[in-house]
Amino acid sequence: MRKVAIVIAGLAIVSLATGQEQNQNPKAPIQNRYVRCGTLIQPESGKVQHNVLITIQGERIREVQENAASPAGGQLIDLSDHTCLPGLIDTHTHVLLQGDITAADYDEQLLKQSTAYRAILGTRSVRRALDYGFTTIRDLETEGAGYADVDLKKAINAGVIPGPRMKVATRAMDVTGAYPLSGYSPEIQVPHGVQIVDGPDDARKAVREQISFGADWIKVYADRSYFVRPDGVLDDIPTFTMDELHAIVDEAHRQHHKVASHAMALNGVHNSVEAGVDSIEHGNYITEADLKTMVQKGIFYVPTIYVGEYVAQGRAAAGAKVWLEMIKIHEDTFRRALNAGVKIAFGTDVGGFDWSIDPAIEFPFMVKYGMTPIQAIRSATSSAAELLGMQNDVGSIAPGKYADLVAVKGDPIADIALLQKVDFVMKGGEVHKSTTH
Repeated sequence: MRKVAIVIAGLAIVSLATGQEQNQNPKAPIQNRYVRCGTLIQPESGKVQHNVLITIQGERIREVQENAASPAGGQLIDLSDHTCLPGLIDTHTHVLLQGDITAADYDEQLLKQSTAYRAILGTRSVRRALDYGFTTIRDLETEGAGYADVDLKKAINAGVIPGPRMKVATRAMDVTGAYPLSGYSPEIQVPHGVQIVDGPDDARKAVREQISFGADWIKVYADRSYFVRPDGVLDDIPTFTMDELHAIVDEAHRQHHKVASHAMALNGVHNSVEAGVDSIEHGNYITEADLKTMVQKGIFYVPTIYVGEYVAQGRAAAGAKVWLEMIKIHEDTFRRALNAGVKIAFGTDVGGFDWSIDPAIEFPFMVKYGMTPIQAIRSATSSAAELLGMQNDVGSIAPGKYADLVAVKGDPIADIALLQKVDFVMKGGEVHKSTTH
């Protein structure tokens, strides 16, 4: 009995000490935060609401109310003189590339900059992306920097560096002789901007390898060497055989991953669509038949308009005048895709142009080429979220979704260029940027 009493007394002391410790360090409940928006645009429905109170708990939105009274407790962020939108999404970026108008620009980065240095520059790129209001991005390959995008994503998720939510494609794929660096002596071994794969078995192996090292998406380069035929069709040389493309798509889909295809012209687009990729990147020329198939299969179109205009003059001066002709062809294709009902997601190819330029410069071009402002905004919110398979988490401001939102002064539906002047950015309930006061 004495031993039992000692044990009970000991347990009581431990229990008392534990209780005291818990009282000294109580686990405080997550306090709500609130954002009051003068105007809120819901791009998916096109609905515009006024005097909206957004309640945020932790990283996610708890409630969205119109004309609600100000809360008695919790932090209130007053954006009553602003227009709020969901955090923007850019589905085509290159955070490890810092502009490549000419081959020399590209070669210098791969030949003279270490992967470590390029990753350091990449930390600046992702911070800029978030500053611009892009709370989610899909980074479509590292251009010779291996799996550095996976590490950037990890560093962001761990809170080591600021940046958007990332989906990454790691190394991308092309065939022997089809992708830079090129033009060097055969006696000199130079790096490549992609993983070189030849044959269906090699292609499947590359997909498996990239996924094992952290790729969320698989990217292929389906064409090269563009030229305009006398009938105005933008033609090309296809890279992969159909057997190779089918192997890549089948292996990626078998592992529940999607495939993005750099396809700018006739054959590259057609082969990609037939193989069943999930998105066509650039798509300067797409036939009517392929547009119809894209609608049937739900294949997205990511047009990246601005980058074509950005590089055209420099590449034409270097001898590739086709890039000037491609601008008009691209506009016509965009209009036809829009009229055909193809799903269009916002993507810029930033990194192909300098990161000092706000990727939101793409919006006015989309409107110039035929979209309404709300369609352009939708392409960078709910439509982009659908492409990335993230529609349950991002793309709109609704209960249960991440508290990712941006704000601008004025009405971006009346002036889409205002999206280049985002002065408030919230990601996951945390304010990243605020120059509103």
